[in-house]
Amino acid sequence: MMKIITLTEEHDRLIQQAAHLLVDAFREHWADAWPSLQDGLKEVHEMLEAERICRAAIDKEGNLIGIIGGIPQYDGHVWELHPLAVQPDMQGRGIGKTLVEDFEEQVRLRGGLTISLGSDDEDNMTSLSGTDLYENPWDKIKDVQNLKRHPFEFYQKMGFIITGIVPDANGIGKPDIIMSKRVTNNKKGLNAPKSAKL
Repeated sequence: MMKIITLTEEHDRLIQQAAHLLVDAFREHWADAWPSLQDGLKEVHEMLEAERICRAAIDKEGNLIGIIGGIPQYDGHVWELHPLAVQPDMQGRGIGKTLVEDFEEQVRLRGGLTISLGSDDEDNMTSLSGTDLYENPWDKIKDVQNLKRHPFEFYQKMGFIITGIVPDANGIGKPDIIMSKRVTNNKKGLNAPKSAKL
């Protein structure tokens, strides 16, 4: 059984567990993200700032099994999902999916319209890595292939779409894949498709 809570400064033990989780979960492909416990702690304390969202999944013993954070942008219309981490030995059990669904609800409750995220490819995990993304970028995005379990497919299953790329974000041929999802049903202000004349 899992419960999702808002992580606060009072949760000392969970904060320590969250810092360890960031280091452990990103070690294999994104080791530079949080290389040390101090780096993880710094990130978690930033996640706890008042204007941000910080939600934690805990098991029945009260141990942290996953964490998700959000940063408001564009006057709160857009929220950046950053970061999402699940204990490595518990991945693939729906914890990440549940955290993202909870995060979407938290964004809606705050009046947000869109969630965006960046998903780096530093290790040739997709066909967008190691190629010149300044040549026909949208064709390459349209035909993107997942070569080594890159998380972009997880987010696609959650309803996110690739809305852009940042070429060479992490060095030559190492892009950041930008993904977004609308979380409101209100489409007021959008142009409706013109109906065909008979």
